[in-house]
Amino acid sequence: MRGLDLNCDLGEGGRFDGELMPLITSANIACAGHAGDLTTAVIALASAKRYRVQVGAHPGFMDREHFGRRELNLSANEIRDLIILQVEFLRSLEDSWEVRYIKPHGALYNMACRDDRIARPVIDAAVTLGLPLLALPNSRLEELSRGRIGFIREGFADRRYWPDGSLVPRDQPDAFIETPEEAVQQALALVEKGVQSICVHGDNPESLAFVRALREGLTAAGVTIEAFSVR
Repeated sequence: MRGLDLNCDLGEGGRFDGELMPLITSANIACAGHAGDLTTAVIALASAKRYRVQVGAHPGFMDREHFGRRELNLSANEIRDLIILQVEFLRSLEDSWEVRYIKPHGALYNMACRDDRIARPVIDAAVTLGLPLLALPNSRLEELSRGRIGFIREGFADRRYWPDGSLVPRDQPDAFIETPEEAVQQALALVEKGVQSICVHGDNPESLAFVRALREGLTAAGVTIEAFSVR
């Protein structure tokens, strides 16, 4: 059977965090930048430890008003430093559970996937921290990570894609997958393309229904739900 990780972005103040954690295999925990705070991070880490869920840091632009989803024009040093600062914040709480990878959030994620100017400092931060990256396949992040740091290929069950493999922006029509059934079909198609981890956004109002359907549908298709291997 093929193995596939299920991940969610948690610790952002979402109302389903507690119910989602036992259903997933990796949790991307907000680092008090775009959302969350010390309390939400501690709770998320403790919950991940309880359910033996792998943890990654989820740093983003420190733009809480826009939930880190507005593109900002920062220098390479500023990008590198904000990632290191946020990941080290989460690592300072590691008595609860070890941080094992980095998944950038929101606008930082999308910019780094398409733009070398953003991808390079993100990778520099990952190298400094000694943690692999989770992001879109065939992106600039994947290409520039080769030979420098580990990379895990991620797909999205609740977002639609452009033909080039990038995500349809949230402000565009038809940017979101609407039903659990369609989410399962998209996830299966992404598995065939070599994706190692499937994400459902924790702030998606249908996140719980989507994750439950994914577990059932993927398992029925012969996919083993398990955390990806961090190398």
